[in-house]
Amino acid sequence: MRLKMIFSLILLMLMFGGVCCVFGEAPTTPKILFSSSRDGNWEVYMMNPDGSEQVNLTQHPNGDRGAAWSPTGEEILFTSDRRRKHVWDLYLMDADGTNVRRVFKKKVEGWRDRPAWSPDGKRFAYNYTDRSRGKYGFYLGIFGEEDVEPLPYGTSAAWSPDGSEIACIVSHQFGSRLAFINVDTRDREQPLPDKVLLWQSSPSWSAAGDRLAISGNKHPLPVILERELHEAWADKDTIFIVNRDGTGLRQLVDEAGSEARWPALSPDGSQVLYTQEINGHTQIFKLDINTGVRTQLTHGGIFVQANYDGDWFDPAYALPVSPQPDLLSTTWGELKKE
Repeated sequence: MRLKMIFSLILLMLMFGGVCCVFGEAPTTPKILFSSSRDGNWEVYMMNPDGSEQVNLTQHPNGDRGAAWSPTGEEILFTSDRRRKHVWDLYLMDADGTNVRRVFKKKVEGWRDRPAWSPDGKRFAYNYTDRSRGKYGFYLGIFGEEDVEPLPYGTSAAWSPDGSEIACIVSHQFGSRLAFINVDTRDREQPLPDKVLLWQSSPSWSAAGDRLAISGNKHPLPVILERELHEAWADKDTIFIVNRDGTGLRQLVDEAGSEARWPALSPDGSQVLYTQEINGHTQIFKLDINTGVRTQLTHGGIFVQANYDGDWFDPAYALPVSPQPDLLSTTWGELKKE
């Protein structure tokens, strides 16, 4: 019996070793992914939390954007139109930008984009858009499988750290609202009433799962939508933080200047990334939630740039989703002692 157990463990070690070789190495220090058109084409970049060492990971003639770290930091899920121009689909790559592969083998006419990882690393949520046919959807997929499951309609998915629910944005008659979809029951909850914050978008969880950053606009849509008036209204979009139960809503960025959007909370919940236009370029800023100190992380270049869609990874908060050889070594050592 003992020999069978030992043989089984050896097989497991070999299998896990093979699996581990598939993944890239996770960063050993905190990193931020973001999308940028600074070279005239959408690309996925990585940088340090202070804005230094900005590296182009994709370097492809077609567009790449909307990148999200895997829970372990070994892989990156992103969208690209490299299969067909202006038709976005989901791709995976290792943390250093190598080993690019498609998530789905089946081709679709519409877009698959705005992906979000589940905390266990096995599933993902994404948006589907087929404007020519008037089809829009919100889906749940499993890596390695072609079949997907429809979710109650939403957009901008953000998976809770405990895996129990997905924060998303749902449209309604008077604006857009933050909602939570229970992954098991598919029940939907909307914690913030319209009167508190009429327009809500782009949720981002803290690692503790106790609060979220969102973009919002607390002003009613103008009745007369002339261009200048509508643009002035749109510039009221800014960044808020709110508790999971809808309490404690607090505005983090004032409404002066251009709209502030696309928030991304740091894993420890102390800082938030967001984008805002400055001098004709959309740039990424970092705000310390406690002190209010703001730091500009990206800067202008030759092309009219758009930098946005930041996503944090911190190895101190990484989840051990992939097989862990050290755990097997420990088990092997304990077995030898018996």
